Amino acid sequence: MNLKHLREEVLEANLEIVRRGLVLYTFGNASGFDRSDGLVVIKPSGVPYDELTPSHMVISDLNGKIVEGTLRPSSDLATHLALYRAFEGLGGIVHTHSRYATAWSQAQREIPCLGTTHADYIRGPIPVTAPMPAQDIESEYELNTGNAIIRRFKTLNPLETPAVLVAGHAPFVWGVTPAEAAHMAVVLEEIAHMAFVTFTINADAAALTDTLRDKHFLRKHGANAYYGQN
Repeated sequence: MNLKHLREEVLEANLEIVRRGLVLYTFGNASGFDRSDGLVVIKPSGVPYDELTPSHMVISDLNGKIVEGTLRPSSDLATHLALYRAFEGLGGIVHTHSRYATAWSQAQREIPCLGTTHADYIRGPIPVTAPMPAQDIESEYELNTGNAIIRRFKTLNPLETPAVLVAGHAPFVWGVTPAEAAHMAVVLEEIAHMAFVTFTINADAAALTDTLRDKHFLRKHGANAYYGQN
């Protein structure tokens, strides 16, 4: 991928999460990964979204060495890099502090797959990480946040579950491209909101059956998917 194009894609993903009301001020960040070059493009730290241009984006290698850009990268860079190293197929990551998804993160509750809207995008509950021990927080916090997510996904497929709630923190989501990751951030917030409302109406609401869940997920994402146009 052309790095100029990836800069533009990452900027657009950052702006999309603002347009959709998922971030306030300078909360949140989006990145993109060019696997052919091994380079990551990410939002700079603390720069207001309405001031961002493609030239503000910071480029690093997978070890965190800055190879292009004069601004400090997002403080969450190490988390993004850990996920890109661990999960094959990721080309974009978005982190927000959107209201409902963050509330579930703070409650340290996974979001059950209560309906087909959820199942259209995520095959099962949205997991929550274990709380981070003090030594992980006090040392390489951002890297250890990534490691906490990776541990949680030991038995999960990150391409079937492209979202996670970091306990006490907020969500991270991902996709094949930065645009897909931004789309997933919007979807996650809607799912989190609907789950909250569902449990408000019926505290005993049950998750979908595996059969219905898989039908909706696989008709969009399976080998024989038939949703949408070719």
